[in-house]
Amino acid sequence: MVDFHDIVSADALATGLTVNGKKQLFQKIATLAACAYGLDADEVGDALFERERLGSTGFGGGVAIPHAKIAGLDRMCGLVVLLDPPVPFDAVDDAPVDIVFALLSPVDSGAEHLKTLARVSRYLRDDNQVARLRGAKSDAALHALLAGGGARDAA
Repeated sequence: MVDFHDIVSADALATGLTVNGKKQLFQKIATLAACAYGLDADEVGDALFERERLGSTGFGGGVAIPHAKIAGLDRMCGLVVLLDPPVPFDAVDDAPVDIVFALLSPVDSGAEHLKTLARVSRYLRDDNQVARLRGAKSDAALHALLAGGGARDAA
């Protein structure tokens, strides 16, 4: 069973979020990061946007993993957003994105950043996990799934 309680706070989730594109999405994620982790929203939004300019973090199947390194951060922090409706994301398969798992890392977290990114990617490549996430209709249900609570708590 996958468990992301170590990197995703219950306050770092949003379901049914409506945005008009990547820029607004990153602003919403940044605001969520400010509330959940006490980070500077402008810095987080800018860092996510700068990373995205290097190439899309949409890896197909309606899923994206935007990520950035944030100065002053002392641990890995995740944020999960379910979008309704999905938004264009320049993903490898050109599919719009409705599941966003943002990962914020300390500046000096080279190996840990890559290992956590791989862990998130493996999780989001599992069609059953993705279907469960899409079925989460509340932040509480989403948190139950991500904290290893299983599908029974997501109903």
